[in-house]
Amino acid sequence: MVTFYDKTFTSRLLIGTALYPSPAIMQDAIRASGAQIVTVSLRRESAGGKTGDAFWKLVRELDVSVLPNTAGCRSVREAVTTAKLARELFGTNWIKLEVIADNDTLQPDVVGLVEAANALSKDGFEVFPYCTEDLSVATRLVDAGCRVVMPWAAPIGSAKGIINRDALKLLRDRLPDITLVVDAGLGAPSHAAEAFELGYDAVLLNTAIAKAADPVVMARAFRLGCEAGRTAYEAGLMEARDFASPSTPVVGTPFWHAVS
Repeated sequence: MVTFYDKTFTSRLLIGTALYPSPAIMQDAIRASGAQIVTVSLRRESAGGKTGDAFWKLVRELDVSVLPNTAGCRSVREAVTTAKLARELFGTNWIKLEVIADNDTLQPDVVGLVEAANALSKDGFEVFPYCTEDLSVATRLVDAGCRVVMPWAAPIGSAKGIINRDALKLLRDRLPDITLVVDAGLGAPSHAAEAFELGYDAVLLNTAIAKAADPVVMARAFRLGCEAGRTAYEAGLMEARDFASPSTPVVGTPFWHAVS
């Protein structure tokens, strides 16, 4: 079970709704993933006319919780305005907050992110901020009122997996009471498993599933990867060692010698 702002879910996998080959495949992949929360871009939903209405109907049919995001916003003002529009459209105080600083890496503008998170939290939003793995940024987001923090594993869509394991581990150690979600950069089910093995509460991904040769099968694979990683964490992983340790004990083992 994982909790986001007092709401509890059994699935620890959050999934995006963009880039799928077709709406039907999107629905099938989300169902196969077992995800109970999906992210939706306001810009896509509010594109206008029948397209937006049809897309929103497909999402409602999935019977999942919707996490609107401010994808593509590049200023505090734009992100806050988009969040307010999303609240009106989707009827939720949840918002995945993105304030982008760089067009090539889609790296968050961490200064603007904290400013926007503070403003939205004061306005009653329950903020899911997309950030880097920097501890000082995460701490400031918590101070701004965020009870969920979503550091990246790697740049969005890069499929590199966790590129700064030590920094993510430090975040987990220093923020034990905050719900932490690895968001962006995961490319394989093993990447998701690694995030859970570090003690993270959930993962969010889109591209690795949507752009797979078979998104439905890949969604199922990520579901299994998430379950494996979390189960391993709860079971208690063996600590890595710098030396060998025999799996078969040698103390007291009889040795047989040939005699003539």
